[in-house]
Amino acid sequence: MSTISTQVRNFKDPTKDQLLHAFFSIYESTPMRCSKDGEKSASSGDLDKMEINAVLTLGEPGVEDAYAGKLHLIPPYLAFSSLDRKSVRFTIPLSTVRRVERLNARAGVYALSLVTWHAMKIIVQLTSLRPTADAFCSLLREALKAELQRGQMKLVKGFVKTCYSEYLVSSFSVVDNEREDGSLIPETKEGTPIPEPEYHGGLGLKFKFPGDPKKLREASKIKLWTTYLRTHGRNLTLLRYPQCTRLVQVGLPNRLRGEMWETLSGSMYLRYANPGLYADIVEIIKGKNSTSFEDIEKDLHRSLPEYAGYQSEEGISALRRVLQAYSHKNPDIGYCQAMNILSAAILIYMSEEQTFWLLEVLCDRLLPGYYSPTMHGTLLDQRVFESLVARCLPTLHEHFQAVDVQLSVASLPWFLSLFINSMPMVFAFRIVDCFFCMGPRVLFQVGLAILKINGEKLLQIQDDGGFLNLMREYFASLGDSAHPDSSDPRARAITRFQELLLVSFREFSVISEDTILSERRKFRNEIVNNIENFSKRGAIRNLKTLGRFSKDQAGLIYDALYKAMCEEPPLPAVAPPPSLIQSNDPNQDRPETRFGLPTFKVFLSEILTWARSEKIIFNAFQQRIDREVAEHELIDRLFFFWDTSCRGSLSFQDVVSGLDGIMFSDLMESIEWFFNLHDKDKDGYLSKDEVLTLSESLLFIFRYEIGDTYLGAVSRFMSNAFEYGDALLPQETDPDTGESVPVQISNNQPYMNLATFRMVVLADEILESFFETDLVASFRLETVPDLELPTHNSGFLGDLWSNIATADNKKMFHKLSDELGKTIGKHQVIYRPTIGRYTRAVEPQARESLLSPIPSKPSIPTGETSILSPSKASSSTLTVDTFADNALEDGLSSAALSSAGFTSLPHVKAVSVAFLERTPFAIDDVGDDEDDSDLDLVHGEDDTQVMDEVDAFLEANDSGLSEADKEVAKDLLNAEPM
Repeated sequence: MSTISTQVRNFKDPTKDQLLHAFFSIYESTPMRCSKDGEKSASSGDLDKMEINAVLTLGEPGVEDAYAGKLHLIPPYLAFSSLDRKSVRFTIPLSTVRRVERLNARAGVYALSLVTWHAMKIIVQLTSLRPTADAFCSLLREALKAELQRGQMKLVKGFVKTCYSEYLVSSFSVVDNEREDGSLIPETKEGTPIPEPEYHGGLGLKFKFPGDPKKLREASKIKLWTTYLRTHGRNLTLLRYPQCTRLVQVGLPNRLRGEMWETLSGSMYLRYANPGLYADIVEIIKGKNSTSFEDIEKDLHRSLPEYAGYQSEEGISALRRVLQAYSHKNPDIGYCQAMNILSAAILIYMSEEQTFWLLEVLCDRLLPGYYSPTMHGTLLDQRVFESLVARCLPTLHEHFQAVDVQLSVASLPWFLSLFINSMPMVFAFRIVDCFFCMGPRVLFQVGLAILKINGEKLLQIQDDGGFLNLMREYFASLGDSAHPDSSDPRARAITRFQELLLVSFREFSVISEDTILSERRKFRNEIVNNIENFSKRGAIRNLKTLGRFSKDQAGLIYDALYKAMCEEPPLPAVAPPPSLIQSNDPNQDRPETRFGLPTFKVFLSEILTWARSEKIIFNAFQQRIDREVAEHELIDRLFFFWDTSCRGSLSFQDVVSGLDGIMFSDLMESIEWFFNLHDKDKDGYLSKDEVLTLSESLLFIFRYEIGDTYLGAVSRFMSNAFEYGDALLPQETDPDTGESVPVQISNNQPYMNLATFRMVVLADEILESFFETDLVASFRLETVPDLELPTHNSGFLGDLWSNIATADNKKMFHKLSDELGKTIGKHQVIYRPTIGRYTRAVEPQARESLLSPIPSKPSIPTGETSILSPSKASSSTLTVDTFADNALEDGLSSAALSSAGFTSLPHVKAVSVAFLERTPFAIDDVGDDEDDSDLDLVHGEDDTQVMDEVDAFLEANDSGLSEADKEVAKDLLNAEPM
C-alpha cells in the first residue's frame, strides 16, 4: 500500500547550526553509547561551542601553504575551514588529540600546537583579540577534559585498527597478500590460508573489485594516497587540503575507497561513537518479520546480480542484514526502492557495519527524502534539476517542452541510484567518490554536463524512447576516446568519461550548495501539494465504500483528517508509517494509518460544531477567535462507536463509514443513531444510568446556546423519560397502599427501548427539531484552508522575526493582552453557539405529555432567561451565533462591537439586562469608553598518466594570507612550546 507521511509538510529549513554541522559532517542526532550498567555515558553536547579566526599551518615544513579561516570548537569535535570554505577543512574528534601546547612565538602572536593520535602536528595561530583567544583555549581545555572523563581516548587505538589506511602507511607492507586490484589472496604460495585481517573491507576483498586494475592505474593511485595520508593524517584525523579533492576527482583506489567514503561523508564518526550498535541490532532482529523485511526479500536477488558477490549466499546474506538493520532502526522510512542497489554497491567496498552507518548518513542527511515512502526529496530535486536545465541550457529545455519529453524519465534513475544503475560501475563509482567529497551538487553538475555534451543529438529526438536510447548509447561509450580523430595523442587519450568530469566541474562550477538549497525552497510547496493531491485521489479511489458521499465530499473528509494528523500526529504504535491509502488487494496485509483518540478529537473539531469551543475575544488591544478542542465523554463514546473492529484506533474508511451513518439521516434515523450511540452493551435497551448519560450528552451539545430553551428541553426529556419508562415497567401491587406501582429495578438493568425513546423525543418540539435537522447540520464538511508550509526567512531580520513570531510567543502575547484588558475593564469573551437556532431567549411552547399534561408556562422575559457565564475579574462572557464572526470579518473594531452599536445585535439584546448585574467598573469601562479608536489593534500573524589528471582539475586556492602573514606562519614551525 502506498504511504504518505505528514513529515513532508512539517519539514523546516535547517538552522545555521545544522548547516554548520552538515558542512563538517557532524551529526548531533546520533544515539548515545550506553555503558555496561545501562546508563548513558556523559555527553559533550552540553559544553559551550565557539568559533575564532585562525591561521592553519601543517607542522611539516614545505608540505602545504598556510591558510586563513575559522577554527570551530563543536564538542566533541574540533573543526576548521578556510575562508573560501572549499580549499581546506578538517573535522577531528577531540579524543584523537594527544597534546595541546601554546607556542612561544614573537610578540602579539597567539599560537597553539596540536599533536594528534597519528603524531601529526598542526599549528593554529589565533588571530582574534587576546581575551577571545584565552576564552577559546579555556573552552578547549574543558572539552578535552570531558573526553578524557568519558573514556573516549581509550577507544581510539582499537578503532583505527579497523581502518586500512593504518596498514597502508605502516612500516610493514600488506602488498604481499594483495592482488593488483586490492583484493586479498586467500592463501600463500605454500598453500596455507592467510589470517583474516583486522581492518574492515567489503565483498571485493573476496570476489574482486570491478574494472581492470591496470586501466584504472591502481598502483599509481595507491602511491599517491600513501604519500598524502602520511603527511595529512588519515581516517579520524584526515586534513582535507586541495590535493585531497583533486585526488578524489581522479578516482579512489579500490582498497581505500570504502574507508574514504565513510571519512568524507562523516559516517566514520557515527561508527566511532556507536561501537557495537550494528551487531546489537542484527541480534535483536533475528527471527523477526515485518512488511519491510518482506519487501527486502523480494529485491535481494535483483541487486547488482551481475556482480559475483551477489551470486553467492554470502553476499545476499550480508545485504539482507544491512537492509533489515536499517529498516529496524528507522521504522518511519523502513525500506524503499533503490536502497538495495545503493547498499549492494557500497558493500563491495565496505563491511556491513560501515555500510549500515553510511546508509544512515546517505538517507537521512545527504539525500533526505530520496528513500522515503513518498520519495519527496527525489521529486523535489527533479524539479530543481529541470529549473537548472531551463537556466543553463535554455535551447534544450525549450525543445523538450516542444516535443513533450519528460526530463525526469532519464534523470530520476540517475539521482536515485547515484548513476550506479545507469552507467558502468567503474565510472559510476568515480561519480560517487566526488559525491561524498563535494556533496549533492555533484549530481546536478554531472547531469547538466551529460545533457550539454549530447546537446546536438538531443535536439533531434522526438519522444521519451529516443531520449532513453540516446542516453543508453552514451553511457555505454564512456570508456571510448572523446576525440578519436585528433592528431594529438594526448587528446585521443582523453576518454568520454574524463570529458564528462571536466565539463561538470569547470563549466558548471557555478552550481553550489547554496544554489541547490535556494531552488529547493522555491519548489518545495509545489511538490508537497502535488504529493498530497496524488495521495488524496488514491485514498478516495481505494476506499472500499464511499457510502452516500460523493468523491468531492470524501475529499473534504480527507482534508480535515490530514490537517488533524498534522496537528496531532498518530502515535507510532497506532499508525506505523503514516498513510491514508488503502489497498483493494485482500491478499496484501499492508499497514494503513490508524489514528488514536487525540487525533480523532482534533479531526472532529474540524467538522462538528459541538466538538469545539469557539471564543470570540475582544479587548483593548485586539480582537480574535480562539478555537479549542472540546473534551467530553460523548466524543470518546463516538470514537469507540465508530471503531467497529475494536482495535482502539480508526482508519480513513472507519471515519467515512461512521459519518455516512449520521450525515444523511432523517428524523427517525437520527434518533436511532443517538440511541445506539449510548446503548453501550448493544442489547437494544438503555439503562437508567445510560439515560442520564444521554441527558448529559444533550447538555454538552447545548452548552453555549442562548437562553433556557434547550436546558428546559433536556429537563423535560428527563422527566418524560423516567415517567414513560416507569409506565412501561411491569406493575406490582404495593402491600401498604394497594396501588399498582412499577417494579423496582437497578440502574444498570434494561429500562428504555428505542420505541419509548422516540416517543419521549417526539413529545418535545425542541428535541424533535434538533434530531430532525440540527444534529445532521452540526456536521459540516467545509473546505480546509491550505496548510502553510514553514517559510524561510533569510538574513538577520528574517532570522530575528522567525525567532520572535513563534506559536508559543503568540500565545504569551494573547495572554498578556487578555490580562491587560481585564485590568482596565475591556475584555469580553463571547462563546459561539453550536446550534444557533434561537437568537432570543424565548422558550417555544412544549407539547403536552402523553401521560400527564404539563401546565403551560408563560413566556419568560428576555432579560431574565439569558444564560451567562459568571463574571470573572473584569471579563464579560456571553454566547452569540455566527453573526459575530461575520462582524469580525467585516472589519468591525472591538470598540464598535462593545459600544452601543454592538447592543443592536440580537444576541446582545438578549443579554443586555444581565450586563447591568455585572461588576460596574467592568461594564462601564467596556461600554462607556469613547477612546477605543485611539488604541492600536494588534493582530497576531501566523508568520565541486595520474598526475596529469590531477593537474587537469587544479583550481586556484586562495590562502587568504598576505606575504607577511605567511612569514609569521613559517616562523611558527620552529617555535618552542611555552
